[in-house]
Amino acid sequence: MSTNNIESMPLYEFAEKAYLDYSMAVILDRALPHIGDGMKPVQRRIVYAMSELGLKATAKHKKSARTIGDVIGKFHPHGEVACYDAMVLMAQSFSYRYTLVDGQGNWGSPDDPKSFAAMRYTESRLSPYAEVLLTEVGAGTVDWMPNFDGTLEEPALLPARLPNIILNGTTGIAVGMATDIPPHNLTEVVNALIYLLDNPDATLKDICKYILAPDFPTEAEIITPRDEILKIYKTGHGSLRMRAVYTTEEDEIIITALPHQVSGAKILEQIAEQMQNKKLPLVSDLRDESDHENPTRLVIVPRSNRVEIEPLMDHLFATTELERSYRVNLNMIGLNGRPQVKGLLTILNEWLDYRLTTVKRRLAYRLDIVQKRLHILTGFLVAYLNLDAVIHLIREEDVPKAALMKKFKLSEEQADAILDIKLRQLARLEENQIKTEQKKLSEEQEELEQILKSSARLKKLVHTELTADTKQYGDARRSPIVMRKEAQAMRETEILPTESVTVIISTMGWVRAAKGHEVDPNSLSYKSGDAFQAQAKGRSNQLAVFLDSTGRSYSLPAHSLPSARGQGEPLTGRLNPPANAQFISVLMGDPEQYYLLASDAGYGFTVKLGDLYAKNRAGKTALSLPNGAKALPPKLLADKETDRVAAVTNTGHLLLFELKELPELTKGKGNKILNIPSSRILTREEFLVDIAVLSPKQFLIILSGNKKLKLKPTDWQHYQGERGRRGNKLPRGFQKVDTLKVSDD
Repeated sequence: MSTNNIESMPLYEFAEKAYLDYSMAVILDRALPHIGDGMKPVQRRIVYAMSELGLKATAKHKKSARTIGDVIGKFHPHGEVACYDAMVLMAQSFSYRYTLVDGQGNWGSPDDPKSFAAMRYTESRLSPYAEVLLTEVGAGTVDWMPNFDGTLEEPALLPARLPNIILNGTTGIAVGMATDIPPHNLTEVVNALIYLLDNPDATLKDICKYILAPDFPTEAEIITPRDEILKIYKTGHGSLRMRAVYTTEEDEIIITALPHQVSGAKILEQIAEQMQNKKLPLVSDLRDESDHENPTRLVIVPRSNRVEIEPLMDHLFATTELERSYRVNLNMIGLNGRPQVKGLLTILNEWLDYRLTTVKRRLAYRLDIVQKRLHILTGFLVAYLNLDAVIHLIREEDVPKAALMKKFKLSEEQADAILDIKLRQLARLEENQIKTEQKKLSEEQEELEQILKSSARLKKLVHTELTADTKQYGDARRSPIVMRKEAQAMRETEILPTESVTVIISTMGWVRAAKGHEVDPNSLSYKSGDAFQAQAKGRSNQLAVFLDSTGRSYSLPAHSLPSARGQGEPLTGRLNPPANAQFISVLMGDPEQYYLLASDAGYGFTVKLGDLYAKNRAGKTALSLPNGAKALPPKLLADKETDRVAAVTNTGHLLLFELKELPELTKGKGNKILNIPSSRILTREEFLVDIAVLSPKQFLIILSGNKKLKLKPTDWQHYQGERGRRGNKLPRGFQKVDTLKVSDD
């Protein structure tokens, strides 16, 4: 076997070349649209094949399988499924802003665009708008190229009279690049083009006075801010946001328009999933009442008329596809045959260049036809004026063509035209008819030549044609542009119904939550060796704050805590406190409510409840403790200006001072409440056993074993002093105090 014709090439070179060739084929011949007609090859071939079959907007519908057969058999030898999918997309009014195919039968629905019938069942023809792409195909406006097997010719581009590239937009994925061009409103785009024709130096801001934003085939709102849209049009890429439109009827929410390519069934599924997971108790029912007259009518029934509609819809916008983001990437094949991301102004200018060139080619083609016809008419006039001699020559001469050319000084084309006339027509030639046609064509010739010589006249013609097409195909904007605040999902605590709860912790750190505030924690059952430690009353949508003996605070949603019907669960299952810590208190209420935090070393400060909230399992340090000290249970404050603080040590030293002498902090050690020698704190000989906060009219009760001492406000004088003092000793019998209590009488 001869090896002379075998070419050697390193594998990496071959692989690189093969991949690059494949990439360019995908980019140029499959995935990206051309700026001229805004179409990918498969779309262009479908539209052209349908026009060749005579399937114009005025023709009868024909089976789609017949059209697809022609497309793949003559121009596009690829899979019929992919070809039919492309055809379906051009027929769906909810997918294309200006449809190119008029379908009959099941062509899918907004809920399920892929639910269309097989091509053997559907029928199709071109839509009226498709004429924008096809009217000038045979007028010398486009280049022709052989089809895949060289037996036919097809147009390399279609001579679009309107910038279909941004009117219908497109999406596509190539190798290493993609395109996402949104649709626009025809009237707005043409107005911008006309302004650009009259003002070639127009800026993007000038153009965007006419083109406000993309215009999708849906009435959902475009909520992207104006400055972001301008940035997209300048750079050629970015993202747009669309939001569903809703109204209210008899306390029910009615969604009347969905974002582009969003399924109503999927929206209901997303909302129903939240309801099933008990994450959306604000909604009691969902219905789909969409029909032929109301293509989109989704009904959301709130749980009660007390549910606020706007926050609920904001939550749904943030958590479902009722609000959706669309990527914009204005990537297309330009007039230079190369893919590029272009800004809006560049696209319009380049398309106008394409259109002006197309119109110039059309006029030049027509001028050539007119000139040829005038030349033939001149020959006809010679024949008419010498009719008898012409007939005699034809009868007598063996080669009448040459004789005619010689005798009457005719060109070959003129002689052929005369000889091609039937005898009956030759005899009926009339001078007036010839001269009338000559005059008419001469006027047309002059007009064509003037337009071709003048760029101003050419632009005026394009201006006139754009205006005429706008009157025929233009319509009002469908997607309103509305300024909206960013949608925020509700916090779980905001969504859940609020009810009164009591959170209880035990000495061993077990927690539970009981409904209502009338719960007696001592009557609940506890594990062996366990007992009641502390309780807090609040609402189910609030956070429960837990404080341990090391001064760390933790928080958990009250609604997530186990029911008080059982013995609860250990807090260590949800939180990670230090090994030696013991949970001493639980707090609930308004985040702005103040508490007094103190250590048994005699230091403390006031703090807002919200400052004690912690985001993680390990909590956060709220109260810094000196060596050997422990945290005391926090005390709720009623009035920071008039309340008094009572602090007592285990050795019976009592001090009362004004609460406002303590600082307000978010965390820390605090200031000295009562003076205790450091050496006695380290050895635990003396420490702050308890604190109390009381108003000037309340009674302070000191408990020591079975003994109780009740101090009236008039009895305080002996123990009052400045913050940080040592305080005075209590009477004999109260040298070992257990706790302090406050009473109104």
